[in-house]
Amino acid sequence: MIKKKRWHCIPGEPLTEMDKQVMYWENKGKLVPTRNLILTDEQIEGVRRSGVVNTGVLDEVARQIHPGMNTQEIDDICMQYCKDHNAIPACLNYEGFPKSVCTSINEVVCHGIPKESDVLEEGDIVNVDFTTIVDGFYADASRMFIIGDKTTPEKEQLVRVAKECLEIGMEAAKPYGFVGDIGHAIKKRCKKYHYGIVTDLCGHGVGLKFHEEPEVLHDSYRGTGMLLVPGMVFTIEPMINMGSPKVFIDADDEYGWEVITEDELPSAQWEHTLVMTEHGVEILSY
Repeated sequence: MIKKKRWHCIPGEPLTEMDKQVMYWENKGKLVPTRNLILTDEQIEGVRRSGVVNTGVLDEVARQIHPGMNTQEIDDICMQYCKDHNAIPACLNYEGFPKSVCTSINEVVCHGIPKESDVLEEGDIVNVDFTTIVDGFYADASRMFIIGDKTTPEKEQLVRVAKECLEIGMEAAKPYGFVGDIGHAIKKRCKKYHYGIVTDLCGHGVGLKFHEEPEVLHDSYRGTGMLLVPGMVFTIEPMINMGSPKVFIDADDEYGWEVITEDELPSAQWEHTLVMTEHGVEILSY
């Protein structure tokens, strides 16, 4: 059976170095991107503009977050910032998600739904995950916050190592390397701490859509997954659990979104939107 080619050269134009590299790896049987996943300079600038607002939202949350605040107030901050900057919150009403932002406290891994009853307490760790749409371009980022700036040494270490995992994954992402290189590097760091890496959820392509190829697995093997080509825009967002990597959907969540660690130990995650360049990744939102 002949496998359909994913990469197509532009008719009537000479082969570029990019064409040659991608075709070489596709002929070797590797998964390569389709051309539509390679954004133009103008499209990348659009994502960059969205990223400025995306980063600004999280900066505003950082300025205002405090013990005693409820997570609905975080949603209000994000909504107002979007209104003030002509942006659309991508999460709002996305496949039934009822709010503009995900607020995930302690053992909630991701997709926590803001509510007045979720009050932040001293020592909590919370992930705030927000995606903006500006002029049709998407940017997606999340940060961890330690409430009251002091928590247990175990939680503090988890938050720090989760950020290191993102940074190590970024360092491992190279032009004409593979997505699996990212997860391989993250896995090596987590092994040192005996932390669990969530495998049911992953990073993703972003920019022209909320979620698209490639899938960015955070527990993977070098040389596997999709070829990374300059112009690709994607997230790295490792979800690192203090204990088991296993997760489940909270049965008490009427919307079916909130993901919780199976052993109910804390989880931490940081996320950037990145563009692959000829020299490595560049951060578009954080």
